[in-house]
Amino acid sequence: MEREEINNMTDNRPLSPHLSIHKRVLTAVFSIFHRISGIGLSVGSLLISIWFFLISSGPQFYVYFELISKNILFKLVLLIWTIGIFYHLFNGCRKLYWSFGIGMELSQVYRSGYVVLFLTIISTLGVWYFV
Repeated sequence: MEREEINNMTDNRPLSPHLSIHKRVLTAVFSIFHRISGIGLSVGSLLISIWFFLISSGPQFYVYFELISKNILFKLVLLIWTIGIFYHLFNGCRKLYWSFGIGMELSQVYRSGYVVLFLTIISTLGVWYFV
């Protein structure tokens, strides 16, 4: 086959449906964010470990700790990390219940998803308000 014939064959094929035309299912979105939050928590744990290492390394490194902790970008990352902690915790508990067959009806799935979001927001606000 010539190159031109191959191009004509591929140009006339129907395209498969793309993700943008499908309705987003709440459970799929929650599952994706659960995985993303798990990866974020791993990276955040490394950053927090470095931060604690600077605190415990003595007075000469405490200056670096102060510079890092006063930065608004660090506080924003810490806020997002806090949200990730609570979201991953509550959504993980939800998935644990599912592994026992509890809460698998569609109405319960959606209700538990909104409960996860509510508890995540309330817990994050509580930590940042009281700490």
